[in-house]
Amino acid sequence: MQLTLTKYTLPLKHTFSISRESHDFQDTLIVSLSLDGKTGYGETTSNPYYKITMDTLTAEIEGMRSEIENFPLKTPEAFHRFLSQSELSNFALCALDLAAHDLYGKMLDKPLYEIWGTNLDRYPTTNYTIGIASLDKMLAKMQETPWPIYKIKLGTDDDVAIVRELRKHTDAIFRIDANCAWSAKETIENAPLLKDLGVEFLEQPLRADNWEGMERVMHQSILPVIADESCIVEADVEKCGLHFNGINIKLTKCGGLTPALRMIKKAKELGLKTMVGCMTESTVGISAIAQLLPQLDYVDMDGPLLIKEDIADGIRILDDGKLIFPSLGGSGITLR
Repeated sequence: MQLTLTKYTLPLKHTFSISRESHDFQDTLIVSLSLDGKTGYGETTSNPYYKITMDTLTAEIEGMRSEIENFPLKTPEAFHRFLSQSELSNFALCALDLAAHDLYGKMLDKPLYEIWGTNLDRYPTTNYTIGIASLDKMLAKMQETPWPIYKIKLGTDDDVAIVRELRKHTDAIFRIDANCAWSAKETIENAPLLKDLGVEFLEQPLRADNWEGMERVMHQSILPVIADESCIVEADVEKCGLHFNGINIKLTKCGGLTPALRMIKKAKELGLKTMVGCMTESTVGISAIAQLLPQLDYVDMDGPLLIKEDIADGIRILDDGKLIFPSLGGSGITLR
């Protein structure tokens, strides 16, 4: 295989803020794997919370260039097993795994969802994320992008009041993501108020390691709770089964589609709702997520809607949230 690494800086339409950070740009790395005239693409992003930078990602993958290019690709799963024996971070592993899946599907001329034995008869609609900002700016974002489902980032001193005001301007479903900013007491007290305001579920209200607090929340919250920062890798799924109603899988954090498929299967065995979320990424990463849609209850794949200019073609998200799937095999990605 031939390996190519390309760095991009994606300008955002608006400053994106959550409870712990804000940014106006997103650095992203596109990995290309080429074989027999076909090219597969994968993506991974920098992430200060997990101490991931473009320099560390590039150094990791370049350090394995020879082994990667000489690997005899038969299946993406075999490639992932090989890479998992190295010291690659999950963020670097994700981009390589996504590229291998896209390449594999293109070589078979089949979309990944079809290779996995699923179909497009039913799939969830993505939410659109409203980051923390002044109330006027949050309202302006909603009015700029009317959407059937909003994920609202919270973690302020006036969270319920913010949701109450936003509710006056839309009938859309609300999902709340506090990004670890609440206490157990705050979550339990907020839940009935938020449910009355049309909130569907709460995502990661407590610190990732606050398992005792989450046990209280599970027994006392009137709203379902979805794990994000508490569910990073495969080993986390079983523990989340005792503390959450569902899990949000991030491909970059778990290491790609290969482990994500196993996490979805395990979650279903435990009776958990399944969700896949995105970082602020381009259509490259989002098109890989789209292949998982028939297996999911919820999805957060609004990355391309948050950036000013995309770098790829693949899955198309229409103004009403409906999707147009690419005709190419794999994840269906082409770079612009």
